[in-house]
Amino acid sequence: MDLNFSDKDLAFQHEVRTFIERELPDDIREKVANGYRLGREDYVRWQKILGPKGWLAPHWPKEYGGSELPAVQRYILGEELGRGHTPRLIAFGLRMVGPVIYTFGTAAQKEKYLPRILNSEDFWCQGYSEPGSGSDLASLQTRAVLKGDHYVINGTKTWTTMAQHADHMFCLTRTDPDVKFQEGISFMLIDMDQPGIEVRPIRTIDGSAEINTVYLTDVKVPVEDRIGEENKGWTYAKFLLGHERSGIARVGASKAQLRKLRDIAAKERAGDGYLIDDPDFSREIAQLEIDLSALEYTELRSLTGTAEGEAPGPEASLLKIRGTEIQQRLSELLMQTIGYYAMPYIPESLEYGWNEEPVGPEYAAPLAATYFNMRKTSIYGGTNEIQRNIIAKMVLGL
Repeated sequence: MDLNFSDKDLAFQHEVRTFIERELPDDIREKVANGYRLGREDYVRWQKILGPKGWLAPHWPKEYGGSELPAVQRYILGEELGRGHTPRLIAFGLRMVGPVIYTFGTAAQKEKYLPRILNSEDFWCQGYSEPGSGSDLASLQTRAVLKGDHYVINGTKTWTTMAQHADHMFCLTRTDPDVKFQEGISFMLIDMDQPGIEVRPIRTIDGSAEINTVYLTDVKVPVEDRIGEENKGWTYAKFLLGHERSGIARVGASKAQLRKLRDIAAKERAGDGYLIDDPDFSREIAQLEIDLSALEYTELRSLTGTAEGEAPGPEASLLKIRGTEIQQRLSELLMQTIGYYAMPYIPESLEYGWNEEPVGPEYAAPLAATYFNMRKTSIYGGTNEIQRNIIAKMVLGL
C-alpha cells in the first residue's frame, strides 16, 4: 500500500524495523510468532528495551515523558511492532490511565504515577465492569464512602484483565447513590497491594486465566488518589474509553497474521495444488485485505485528528468494531487452513518449550486456543453492539 511516506518517514521506518530485528529477544519473538503465552516478565523485558527510544508512549506529550511522534510515524511504529512479532504493549497504563492522569490529574498524581508507567515499574488493571454492570456500565454499584482523608470502597469488579499481575487499578466507584447514574461516579486510583483486595481468576474458553474477578472489602483510597472532581468520574471514564477503543483495532498485528495465513496456505495441500491457489480461499483472503486496507486508512484519519489535539471521537467505535471483526475472521481462516490438525485443544502447547510431540504441523497446535481467545475481542472495550449504538447516535443522529 502506497501511503506516500516522506524521506523522513521512510528513514524512521527503517530505524524502527532495524531496532526490532536487533533488539527483540529471540525467545520473545518466537513466543509471539507462534502464539505461546507470555508472562509479565516478557512484557516488562520488552517494554524496558523499547522505553529508552521514546516509543512506549509516542502519543504522550513530551513534558510528561512521551515523544509526541507525528501521526504518520505513530502509524509506522505500530505497523513495525506488529510486523516484528513484538509483544503488544500493555495498554492499561500507557493508553488508558496515563492519558487520564496527564489530562485531568493533579501535579502530584502526574509526578507519582507517570514515570512509573513509562519505566514499566507499575502494571495497571481496569476496574470498570461489574457482575451486574457490563454494557450498562453507568449502573455500577461499587461504593466509595468518604471517611475523613480517605474513601472506603466495597464492591466487585469482573473481567479484570491482568489483575493477577497488577500493582494498581483505575476504578470507577459510586460516590453518590441518590443522583442520576452518570452523575454519581468517581474515578479512583487503587493500590492493589493492601488488605481487602482479593483477586480470583476466571478460566476462559481457551484455557487461560488472564481475566479475574476482584473483590474489594473496606479498601482504603486516599482522597489524593481520586482523579478530578468527586462525582465527575463518568467524564474521565468516557475519555479513557475513547483511547482504549482506538487502540483495539491492531492493524499492524492483523497484517502480520495475514502474512502468517498466506505462508501457511502456501504449504497446505488442496487437491492437486496448494490452498493458496484455491479460488474460494483466495477470495476470502482478498476480502480480508480489502477490509484491512479500509480500516488502515480510517485509523490514519483518526490519528491525524488526535495529533491535532482532538480527543478520539465516534470513529474509535468504528475502529473497534471493524478491527475486532477482522481479528476474529483471521483466527477462523487460520483454523480452516490447517483443517482437522487445528481441532485438538492442547493447553500445554501454549507454553514455550513444551515437550509433547506435535500433532500435525508445528504451527497447528496453538491455533484452536487463539481462535477461542479471539471470541472475546467483540466484547471487551464495550461490546460491538454498544459501539453500533454509539455510531447510530453520534454519527447518524438516530
